[in-house]
Amino acid sequence: MSRSIFLLFCAAAMVLAQPRAEHPRPDWVRPAWQTLNGSWEFEYDDANQGLAEKWYSSGRKYSRNIQVPFCFQSKLSGIGETAFHDVVWYRKRFSLPAGFAGKRTLLHFGAVDYEATVWINGEQIGKHRGGHVGFSFDISSLLKPGENTVVVRAWDPSTDRSIPRGKQYWQEKSQGIFYTRTTGIWQPVWLEAVPSTYLERARITPEFDSSEVRIDPVVKGDLLKGLKLRANIRFVNSTVVSNVEVEVTDARPGLRVGIPNQQAWSPERPNLYDLTLQLVTANGAVLDSVESYFGQRKVHVHHNRVYLNNAPYYLKMVLDQGYWPDGLLTAPTDEALQYDIRMTKAFGFNGARKHQKVEDPRWLYWCDKMGLIAWGEMANAYAPYHEDYVSRFVGEWQEAMERDYSHPSIIAWVPINESWGVMNILTSAAQQAHAKSMYWLTKSLDQTRLVIDNDGWEHTDATDLMTLHDYARTGEQMAKKYEHLVRAPGDLPRNGREALAFGYKYNGTPILMTEFGGISYRVGSQKADNEWGYSGIEPSKEALLVRLSGLVTALRSNSAIVGYCYTQLTDVEQEINGLMTYDRKPKADPAEFAKIFGQ
Repeated sequence: MSRSIFLLFCAAAMVLAQPRAEHPRPDWVRPAWQTLNGSWEFEYDDANQGLAEKWYSSGRKYSRNIQVPFCFQSKLSGIGETAFHDVVWYRKRFSLPAGFAGKRTLLHFGAVDYEATVWINGEQIGKHRGGHVGFSFDISSLLKPGENTVVVRAWDPSTDRSIPRGKQYWQEKSQGIFYTRTTGIWQPVWLEAVPSTYLERARITPEFDSSEVRIDPVVKGDLLKGLKLRANIRFVNSTVVSNVEVEVTDARPGLRVGIPNQQAWSPERPNLYDLTLQLVTANGAVLDSVESYFGQRKVHVHHNRVYLNNAPYYLKMVLDQGYWPDGLLTAPTDEALQYDIRMTKAFGFNGARKHQKVEDPRWLYWCDKMGLIAWGEMANAYAPYHEDYVSRFVGEWQEAMERDYSHPSIIAWVPINESWGVMNILTSAAQQAHAKSMYWLTKSLDQTRLVIDNDGWEHTDATDLMTLHDYARTGEQMAKKYEHLVRAPGDLPRNGREALAFGYKYNGTPILMTEFGGISYRVGSQKADNEWGYSGIEPSKEALLVRLSGLVTALRSNSAIVGYCYTQLTDVEQEINGLMTYDRKPKADPAEFAKIFGQ
């Protein structure tokens, strides 16, 4: 896609009656659904009086409109105001389509930052806390014929640093590594019709070595006598497995299916199997049917190397923060998500570390489909360690993992980055225990992926990868600093902070440089008074390419380092160390980048 076409897509999002109208969860699709994106009534509640005054009642007039799923701080919302407004209200009137008749209705939110309270026709249906993950309510009992009303109150305390907020800044004006906040609804909202007994979700686990796939759904509702779970699997429109069934005797029926002539998933060959899951009654009637997909792949470590599908695999990743100039955390269009992946691959990378953000599921879908490895990372809090932080963080991390478990593109989980939330982990036994507990919690929920306890530095012995961050200016500096690792991999150098927390030794896991570079190069006129980069601003494209080449060559020449992640894919606000500008213009021909990163 050319940049001009990309920008046209972005502009089109501003005028669409229903922006981001594509299905929000292409890994879990039913035919009967309806987007609620588009124009909603909207109101600030700076005095926090809305609950007392019952703003959730249908008679309350809201003073403005907003384009959902864009936050009010973004231009695409139609508001574009970045001042603090910690409590906001939304209202939308809707009618159910004919296809919903006789079924239950689920209301889905992709993400609401930070705490959401939801009413249907003036009656509260539920609450959810956690700004980066989705949630759903069964609203059937509160619906009425004809027009219905949904109201959302979002509370997002802007200055509370104990909330897992990622790069959202707690000051009014962004600076340094922190950017404009996101408050309220920032991912799609939609309705879905389901039968009284239905498939709520499923974990799909590739069993690569045995050429099998394990399917573990959750059934919601009454377990009817004789109910069966049925699976059909296709590959490139050809049937692979037909009508494999198991009786549903409890809410979690498991099914293991052999895959003849297994085709592996990888960035080079992103083979995907289409999956239809059905609940079938005793008389053979299909009660519920869901379309999904999966990829057969395996990731593990062996002899200080990362293996993909039982072969050594060098990780060439880029840091991707998932911000857009007009949408902030929300991509302006589905095509914008595809564009970033397409350019990442064109630059020579085989993976992306989505940084301090739980990304839109459609980005993961396109990673699966287009072939890009992903690291799933939690948005951390930036605050002193305490029990409130732990409670908020752990619950949301579990929800994120559950949502994204079945994506083959995700090969690693990163619960903590650079000691965020555990600032004293170097010496604090409690904070070290927290990092280790996050590793083991993650492993207890997912044994199929690699887990990093604390990406970048101050590791414990509970980590599958030893990850380092180093913004050395030149390749010569990088090479000299790490050349001894070939002989003594346990002698990890200090870089601002210690590689290991006190009391811990290197556990022999693969070593990766998961942040480096950060080279700034300004394209066009100066964008911000406070623009910056990690190691100065280069005067020309040629100077940028020379430094890039030197750094990557230094890493590739070191046999002890088996992968990297370059900082970063795009500029973000005042941070201008991207390979593309904030509006996605490449700073050099992609082929020039590919000569460097593709080696």
